[in-house]
Parts: sequence; C-alpha cells; structure tokens
Amino acid sequence: MVGLTPEQVTSFQENGYLVLPDYLSPEEITSALTETNTLLDTFSLESHPLTQFTTGDGEDDDADHVGDDYFLTSGDKIRYFFEPDAFTTEPDPLTGRPALIKPKNLAVNKIGHSLHTLSPPFKAISLNQRNADVAKSLGFKDPRVLQSMVILKQPSIGGAVPAHRDSEFLYTDPPSAVGWWYALQDARPGNATLGMWKGSHKGAKGGHITRRFVRKVDGAGTEFVENTGPALPKGMEEEKVSGPSDEDLEILDIKAGSLVLIHGNVLHKSEKNTSPNSRFAYTFHVIEGAEGWEYDRRNWLQPPEEGFSRLLQ
Repeated sequence: MVGLTPEQVTSFQENGYLVLPDYLSPEEITSALTETNTLLDTFSLESHPLTQFTTGDGEDDDADHVGDDYFLTSGDKIRYFFEPDAFTTEPDPLTGRPALIKPKNLAVNKIGHSLHTLSPPFKAISLNQRNADVAKSLGFKDPRVLQSMVILKQPSIGGAVPAHRDSEFLYTDPPSAVGWWYALQDARPGNATLGMWKGSHKGAKGGHITRRFVRKVDGAGTEFVENTGPALPKGMEEEKVSGPSDEDLEILDIKAGSLVLIHGNVLHKSEKNTSPNSRFAYTFHVIEGAEGWEYDRRNWLQPPEEGFSRLLQ
C-alpha cells in the first residue's frame, strides 16, 4: 500500500494522531541510534554555551524560555541542548560555568534542528518517497520539512514536555503542521511516553491555536504571544464547544520502530522520565509550502536562504 489507507486517514482526522507500527526497519533503527550515540560522544563541551532546553511550564506564558543565539540560529545546524536537571545548582568555582552532574552523553535533552539535511542516516529516514506518499495521503501539496531533532529522554532526568500544540511553535497561515515522530526505543507508560488528547485538534474540542511561540520583537529571546491569525487548518469548523477532558487523554504504548503522526493542533505532552530506561525518539515536522499558506516571520525557527527542504528531493 502506497501512503495511508482510507481507514488510517479517517483515524488521523478523528483522533489527531496515528500510530504506524514497524514503520522503520531494524536496520534503520540501528543506524539512527548509532548516529545518535556518535553525535553525543563527539561534540565538544569547550566552546558550548551549555544552553538548556525549556519552553516554560506550559501554563505561564511569562515563564523562562530558551532563546539564546545558539538556539535561534540552529535551524540549519546540528546543535546540542541540555536537560536543566543535568547541572549542579551552583556554578563551578574554577570556570564560573554550570557543572554537569552526568556524563555529557547522558545530559543532553535534544539534538537539533537540521538532522534531516546534515546527517546522512537521518536524511535517509526523512526525505524519501515513503514519507512523501504519507504526506500526500494527508492532503499536502508541497510538503516541506523543518525542525528535525532527536529527543533524548535520559534515565531519571529526562524532563517533562508540558501540554502543547505543535502549530504554536511552527505557525503557518493557516495552520498546516504535522509531526513525524519515530520511536527509536520503546516509549511506554513509565518511561515518559506520549500522552495524546483524542480529538483535541478539532474546533469543538478547543483545538484552536490561541497562542504562539515567537522571537521577541527586539530579537533578544523568545516569548508566547496571542495568535491573531487563523486558528484552525483549512476546512475545519471554527466552532468552539469545550476543551479536552481527562477522559480524552490516551497514554500511548509505542514500540521501537513505530511512527506517530501528530496533527499540529492536537494537544499532547510527555512526563518526566523517572525510569531507569532511556526513551530516544527522532522527529521532524512537515508544513504546507504551496501557495495559499504562509510561514510566519516571527516563528522562532526561520528558513535558510534556500528555503525549507522538500519532503521528496
């Protein structure tokens, strides 16, 4: 079967996400994990600004957010972002810098944001006919890839990702983002797997994009602001009846090699990893590049000169 079946498309449209087991072969999983460990082992700490990844607590839009130059200029590079809990509370007295309490390979939160162009193993997983066929099944006309990253939920310190909608971070007018989320290791209840609110991408379930994560006007950092543009993708009802309830929350049990497709308006989260097992995942996002959709200039991530990558090269 090329692309998704009609039943899979219906499930995605109804729930806002779709799990595709065994999407990656064992060889692709091994290649991705080998590349991840090589990247973790070989990057240098000496010139690294020790940027910690955080977008706040998910409730307070005025909370601290990552926003230094190392982060804001990472859209066409491979860069490393640390877990806040990987450091001592006081700086090293000799260097004046925060001190890691874990080996560097166990302290990184994520590697991003252009693995799909700069890492051959991840490029092979990302830019291919199989994914282009899936995107076509979802209605994309000119699918473009951006924000690729390995998310590393490290044992005992892998930080929580608060409830959010991806189109808050990668806004197009109108919204069009869909996440491709690959489990490189098992993601199960107990080791910070994904929690998805079924149907929460719909207007009737409060699926509107009401806020956006953007660069500050003065360029110094990032912030959440009110969204004044379209709040739902084309063709979706504008009604707002109620928000998602606790009964809508599904904690996924995902085997390594599975692909989870995530609608840009669906509410989802992951908890802190308190288990002894790591939870590595690779993800990138697809937006519509065709005429009639505009990528916003205030988004934290901006395209390189050549534009975002076409899904099929």
